[in-house]
Amino acid sequence: MRVGDELAPLEIPITRTLIVAGAVASRDYQDVHHDAEAAREKGSPDIFMNILTTNGLVGRYITDHFGPGYRLRKVAIRLGAPNYPGDTMVLTGTVTAVEGDVTEIRITGTNGKGRHVTGNVTVTADGAEAGSGNQAGSGSQAGSGNEAGAGSGAQSGKGVAA
Repeated sequence: MRVGDELAPLEIPITRTLIVAGAVASRDYQDVHHDAEAAREKGSPDIFMNILTTNGLVGRYITDHFGPGYRLRKVAIRLGAPNYPGDTMVLTGTVTAVEGDVTEIRITGTNGKGRHVTGNVTVTADGAEAGSGNQAGSGSQAGSGNEAGAGSGAQSGKGVAA
């Protein structure tokens, strides 16, 4: 990879199942991620995707591109326009730095309302196995609030039922 190289876009249909499954899998039981009526009562037109699901999809996008010979080292994202059911998010990435076995990628995810996610991801090559591929590598963790970063602990911005 070289600075300026662009990753192939990934189109992800945003379904109710994806939104709810992502929220449940990340133990984010906030009603706005699974109950359309409650989401509307709180001012949203529908349920919407949580940051932890977005963070996982960003990680998948990068590891699917780089393959099993690379590992996620940092994922730092910021949310913008919500992902609602029936929309499509398109993830794109551009290599911004390459130093030895470390590669940095600027990512953007857009939907029909605008930019859903922007951020930077850092990956490192693991020896001779490094190369493009279609297999996922290591996962990532999300932080609290409107930004997520690997290694900062998994939390939603509000209380989570155990």
